[in-house]
Amino acid sequence: MTPDMIAQVYASTAVGVGIILAAAGLGSAIGWGLICAKTLEGIARQPEMRPALMTNMFIFAGLMESFPFIILAFAMWFLFANPFVGALSSAIGAA
Repeated sequence: MTPDMIAQVYASTAVGVGIILAAAGLGSAIGWGLICAKTLEGIARQPEMRPALMTNMFIFAGLMESFPFIILAFAMWFLFANPFVGALSSAIGAA
């Protein structure tokens, strides 16, 4: 196993983590937009339901917002405790 192979694994992992974080951020932004838009639409249709709709909006937004933080934890695991380097070394050792 050469240093070039390890560097290539780390570089590929960094690119993959960047794509994962971008997708999580985009998904979170789209989710927030949909949650808020549907809440405002519901309030416009039935103004007396505003307190219940706002409560539900904040509950669902909090649940939806936890997704990017979970993805961030996995991304940091891939970056700092890279499991692919161990897999590469065991694959080379088996060959």
